[in-house]
Amino acid sequence: MTEEGRAEVPTRTLVEGMVRADGTIDAGELYGVAGELGMTDQQVRLCVKRMAADGLLVQEGRGRRAVLRETDHARRSAEPEVEFVRHMYAQDAGLAPWDGRWHLVAFAVPESARAARDALREALVRLGGAALQGGLYVSANAWEPYVEAEVDHLGVRDCVTLLTSTDLRVAGEDRPDAVARRLWPLDDLAEGHRRLAALAADRLARLTGTAPGAAPTRIERLAIAVELADGFTRATAPDPLLPPELLPRPWPGAEARALTADCWGLLRRAEHDGGHPGPRFFQRYDEVMAEITGEPRTA
Repeated sequence: MTEEGRAEVPTRTLVEGMVRADGTIDAGELYGVAGELGMTDQQVRLCVKRMAADGLLVQEGRGRRAVLRETDHARRSAEPEVEFVRHMYAQDAGLAPWDGRWHLVAFAVPESARAARDALREALVRLGGAALQGGLYVSANAWEPYVEAEVDHLGVRDCVTLLTSTDLRVAGEDRPDAVARRLWPLDDLAEGHRRLAALAADRLARLTGTAPGAAPTRIERLAIAVELADGFTRATAPDPLLPPELLPRPWPGAEARALTADCWGLLRRAEHDGGHPGPRFFQRYDEVMAEITGEPRTA
């Protein structure tokens, strides 16, 4: 947190968080929110320039009157995260019970393809896996479609074996929750969720008027949305999304996500009531929660 009580947010996270449903970013809003978060115009310009060079954005116009457009490449890369958000909220709602199966990936990629081998290891960890041995990784979730996509992308299908098992023993431990604690850094993950919960609780108090001070302006609300998106990513990106059956109780992840969902719901309604499109992730969140709860979307 900054001295002003604002969370420190990477500039790129700000830019990505300001993308609207139609794939555009209003530069005036972008620079306004950046100022609220303590960023300079120069920081934002440099970030936009880098993202344009990487093929993620196209800029039309200049300065605060410009419109930034997300490319198809950037849009496609963001889609898988929606599936993971849907899964984590389904777990919290008790709609994704564990079937007792461990999902394993074994690989023997030759030294001549070291880069692909290293990339595969990184991908398996990013997908929530933990190493059992040098070339053997495990997940508690059905990750096969994502693993196969990575394997095909890296061109190492002939070097990879997928299997499942209901019997996994690690260092003499065979109780599933004990195995999970040995394989994943649950204490560190829990602390990350507690930080998100504290941030979301503070911002929820501001949005509901239970905290001292004037009601936040629209730019301040957008800044809160970006702060929460960043905090949510920091907490959930390293989280393997283990089924609740394998986690300590109570698990702070569920509380953190619930508080964040309350904030996003209020922010989305404020944008809708004001006739603004709002960031795209509001609508994605609405779609996810409508599926989970069966309630209609905000708009």
